[in-house]
Amino acid sequence: MGLGCMSMSYAGREEEESVRTLVEFLDAGQNLVDTADRYGDDGHNENLVGRALRGRRDDAVLATKVGLVGRAEGDRQVDGRPEHIRAAVRASLVRLGTDHIDLYYLHRVDPEVPVEESIGAMAELVGAGLVRQIGVSEVSSQTLRRAHAVHPIAALQSEYSLWSREPEEDILDTCADLGTTFVAYTPLGKGFLTGAFRRPEDVGAAGRAPSTPRLEPGNFEKNLHLVDAVARVAGRVGCTPAQLGLAWLLEQGVVPLPGTARRTHLQENLGALEFRLDADTVAEIDRLMPVGVAAGERRSPARLKLTGG
Repeated sequence: MGLGCMSMSYAGREEEESVRTLVEFLDAGQNLVDTADRYGDDGHNENLVGRALRGRRDDAVLATKVGLVGRAEGDRQVDGRPEHIRAAVRASLVRLGTDHIDLYYLHRVDPEVPVEESIGAMAELVGAGLVRQIGVSEVSSQTLRRAHAVHPIAALQSEYSLWSREPEEDILDTCADLGTTFVAYTPLGKGFLTGAFRRPEDVGAAGRAPSTPRLEPGNFEKNLHLVDAVARVAGRVGCTPAQLGLAWLLEQGVVPLPGTARRTHLQENLGALEFRLDADTVAEIDRLMPVGVAAGERRSPARLKLTGG
């Protein structure tokens, strides 16, 4: 199981608690630490992760990302030009306080730059010893194969959870064919599937913006029955809803990447490693949470334009 660090840069988060959470993650024997150059203002997240890893760098498989560069009228913007990638990696290395990145993701495919050019530039970084392995995020099977033809793609990161099962349509098979590890981000539906939110306003109160239409009023209420279904199955299994969602992903043969800035949530998440779901439970989940079950898209229209490359 990995640790997504983006939430450590949310407004109101406590940096020292975030550092302790990351250290406790390593102490538990886990190692995949995931950040990006666009998490937080002015590289805040990479700086924080770099501070937490001082003296522990060799214990971590350190992943960061390149390609998201800003916002324009609410839309995320991308830059996959080779010259940008070459400059960005060196800035990330400084912030992270390391001489190499274990897994360097192309955060999104730039529609103005052939993916072969972006991956080619990243392959140069591998040759220079600055990067160990290359990953991609939110791409289609076709784009993954194009990228893999330039340089082996070690990991593909995309959204995958009990209510976002689209990867099962083809990308998981493509990853298996190419030997690419699938890393599942937002594995708990931005916390919704844990039962933490019962009203739309609870999302904002927790310091999160409803960046998915599924958490907006109208869709939110329609999706509550999914939370209740997860809770019922978890109760029967003897785990928490969060642990059920993560254990289910582990059964799919992927690497869950839950994000948290708090040790209490970290320990709950790690508890999922102790559970194995039997065939009857998996079948029940399939019946209750099929592909397309959620009301609303998983991303806003502007953000969906930057996925599936």
